[in-house]
Amino acid sequence: MAATTTPRFWRDPQLPFIEMRSIEDGRRVCYSRHAHKVFSIGAITAGRSTYLHEQGQHTVGTGTVVMMNPGAVHACNPIDDAPWSYIMMYVDAAWLGGIQQACEGREPKGFRPIAALHSRCPALFDGLLALHAALLDPTLEVLAKHEAAIGFFMVMQQALGGAEATAHKPNPRVERAAAYIDAHFTQGITLEQICRAANLSEGYLIRAFQQRYHMTPHAYVVNRRVQHAQAQLRAGAAIAEIAQQAGFADQAHLQRAFKKHLAATPGQYQR
Repeated sequence: MAATTTPRFWRDPQLPFIEMRSIEDGRRVCYSRHAHKVFSIGAITAGRSTYLHEQGQHTVGTGTVVMMNPGAVHACNPIDDAPWSYIMMYVDAAWLGGIQQACEGREPKGFRPIAALHSRCPALFDGLLALHAALLDPTLEVLAKHEAAIGFFMVMQQALGGAEATAHKPNPRVERAAAYIDAHFTQGITLEQICRAANLSEGYLIRAFQQRYHMTPHAYVVNRRVQHAQAQLRAGAAIAEIAQQAGFADQAHLQRAFKKHLAATPGQYQR
């Protein structure tokens, strides 16, 4: 049977802290630069791809595990139409923070960003594939799947050590600009409104916002709308209603943005 270019999604309401996607043939699957609210980890199961992470670019191949902290702008895309396949997991950062605390024996302080961007550690790669298979196994009880998830992320924490990503130096006015977008992204926001909320000039805002978030303010708005649409799709809302409620011009506009960010249609994601 030929490999399919259609992405496969998995989620279980009894395990709300984790979601998965996989694709057998990624040659036609291209992403624009985007970010997630959750921690993302994936494995290249065949071939090679280009891995863009914020301002860096890497070539990753079979056996590589890639990691993206919440908010990190990234994209993985094919190289010269060469076949490649992968699996991805999207993990609630607060839940993962609890695993980190258990491994390190420290007081609860929330999720600590991971310093590593990618790894060739065999235990990490094999463990991620084993967890993927366990979560898809219809014969396994939810308790067994939950334990498998905890076990893998404990292995991940140990394999990567205590390395923590360097925190961005805060710029309160740029943070205010992002907060304004977060509060109003379903509306038709203007650059003037964002500048007024942050008390910044247009030129400074564009430059400083890209330095901090690796996106323009408009790209950040669209990314937040797609994130919102994902949540509504998981809840079973109608696609046409989501498009209007999330701030897209129409359903076709949502479809285009969603496919750019997730290389899947809203219908594929919801199913």
